[in-house]
Amino acid sequence: MTIQSPGLFIAFEGGDGAGKSTQAARLAEALESRGLKVLRTREPGGTPIGEKLRSLVLDHGHGHIDAHTEALIFAASRAAHAGQVIRPALDRGDIVLTDRYIDSSVAYQGAGRDLGTEAVRTLNEWATDGLQPDLTVLLDVDPADGRRRRTAGDAAEDRLESEADEFHALIREAFLQLAAARPEAYLVLPAHLAVAELAAQILARVDALLASSGKGAA
Repeated sequence: MTIQSPGLFIAFEGGDGAGKSTQAARLAEALESRGLKVLRTREPGGTPIGEKLRSLVLDHGHGHIDAHTEALIFAASRAAHAGQVIRPALDRGDIVLTDRYIDSSVAYQGAGRDLGTEAVRTLNEWATDGLQPDLTVLLDVDPADGRRRRTAGDAAEDRLESEADEFHALIREAFLQLAAARPEAYLVLPAHLAVAELAAQILARVDALLASSGKGAA
């Protein structure tokens, strides 16, 4: 695996309700306890313009958003995120943890919206100037389980979360295909495992990556 900068870039991917935010927070806490500098961020969002675009594309009430417009909004948010937040942090030597990255667009718009995974990947690689994670942690969640998780306590679903389970099944399969194509760049874990067990396996993989890159010392 090629380390692209002084820092380390880790993306958390998976269907809605997989527990990405929880595991990113656990990993950040573990790494920061060692004196390592960690930046946690998310997509869509991460920048002022990105947060506005997040609202437009995820909140209900903005009217119909066609698939091409949806894909372009996500790509625009990601371009700002990569250029304004992720690259500068990596250049400083930080460990960047992002909740979603390019794979989400490939899965949701490429497969789920049937725009074509390669077309969506090409768009986003252009938007990010080719910036790729050093590791992608994929939390694999069954669509029905994901819906139970994200609606617990009467939580409201956003525009994409509220899509039918069939849509989320397409997304799940796309994520798994992405990981199968480049297994060395992914850690795939079943989301139903206990939070602590998932956290331990993720930290072990990141420790190995830090050791191989010489970045494990604070």
